Amino acid sequence: MPKEFLGYHSEWNLGSPGGWDYQRMAQEIGRFTWREIKKKINIKINLNFNNSLLNPVPKFAQLLLRAHKNIWGRTPPHILLVAEKETLKKVGENIRFVRYLNSLEGVKGSLAEPAQLELKNGQIYLKGKKVTLIFLDFNNQVIVKLKKEGKAKALLYAIKKGIVVNPRGTEPIGAKGIFELLTTAPANKIFSKSTVKRTPWTRRFFPRQTTGPKGEKISDLITWTKKNWEKIILKPAHGYSGKGIIIGYKEKNKGKAIETALKKGDYIIQPLIPLNIWAEEFPWLDKENKKIFLKTWQTDFRCFITDKGLIGFVTRFGGIPTNVGSGGGVQSTAILYSQLSVKSAQKKINEAILKLGFDFVYELQKRIDKKSIKMGNVYLLGPIMNTLRPRIINPQHIKQLKIYAENLWKDALKLEKLWVENKLKDYTQTTPEEEEIARLSPWRGKPALIASDGLFGFL
Repeated sequence: MPKEFLGYHSEWNLGSPGGWDYQRMAQEIGRFTWREIKKKINIKINLNFNNSLLNPVPKFAQLLLRAHKNIWGRTPPHILLVAEKETLKKVGENIRFVRYLNSLEGVKGSLAEPAQLELKNGQIYLKGKKVTLIFLDFNNQVIVKLKKEGKAKALLYAIKKGIVVNPRGTEPIGAKGIFELLTTAPANKIFSKSTVKRTPWTRRFFPRQTTGPKGEKISDLITWTKKNWEKIILKPAHGYSGKGIIIGYKEKNKGKAIETALKKGDYIIQPLIPLNIWAEEFPWLDKENKKIFLKTWQTDFRCFITDKGLIGFVTRFGGIPTNVGSGGGVQSTAILYSQLSVKSAQKKINEAILKLGFDFVYELQKRIDKKSIKMGNVYLLGPIMNTLRPRIINPQHIKQLKIYAENLWKDALKLEKLWVENKLKDYTQTTPEEEEIARLSPWRGKPALIASDGLFGFL
């Protein structure tokens, strides 16, 4: 068993992370698939699909109820999930989470767009009912847009009053440019070793002198980028859903790609993490040629973290990036309790599924797809992909991830303090309008939900 898992976090989402309900559905699909496979073939591997970390929904709800209680005490909670108007009927995760809130005794949950909020006598209302807490499903850029349209008055008041979770003050320190600070000595000495270790070398991308991944001197970053083009990746520092990412080896016209990044501005450069440490083989159907084969997918974890520590994961797979918004999928995760390595378990399960043959697996996949659609396991792009074999981790990995999560929470607080003191201007760019919103509601460790997307290799 390895002492530590491999890999790095690729980005943090400290503003409005989602995905909690997609993992719940993935687990249900994974349990069903594993049960059907075991009916057909005798495979003696002990997998647990039911650990509480594999269903973040209840602990996410507990976070919101805890935040409500800190403000209102025993006042009955009315928790509002606020999303952009065009997503209200499309994002099933939000719809189902509100339904879950309403299933809890004494809790009222609602889903609304910002324009529906009403401000009366210093309180926020929705359709005449007082709102006690809000979780936003969008970032500060959207709030700026709403403000310009005259639709954000009540929302801005709610942010200032402190009933919005997450506090808007967390968002600036989620910018990927912050990773430069974490990978530059001696400034990074104030942060936890686990956070620094899991941060890939990062530099804000513009013509400059700096130091490279091995501490070597770089006289001109643009020239260095051209020389190392096959091994780098360029990302918008404030990007999301994989939008705007430039992968060096995939872009033949490096000059044009570099010019695009420089023109847009606010880009970072990172080394392309070796694909093998965050890739796995999974049984996959070739429907056209009627065969089943092993397909290599890139994988990662989104770790959900609160003031109570790690509360869950979203286990994703796909290309580069793996984001569901870019066509990736969400797969089930299972905890391995048999006395064998994760790598051995992966191999045994892959071989067992391949032996089942195309016809059986094809029929099983049709049942899985039907079940998935019935559950509402879809995103804006359509049905979400899943894998026949679960992602496998072991109890030791969970212990390591809990330590990592606790340290990241502490380090995010340190970063927020630096940002409030105007000491991070070189690492995070926000417009004056966005900064004004962020400063309405500093975080300072109040109950909140943050996330770390990781390129983790669990072997």
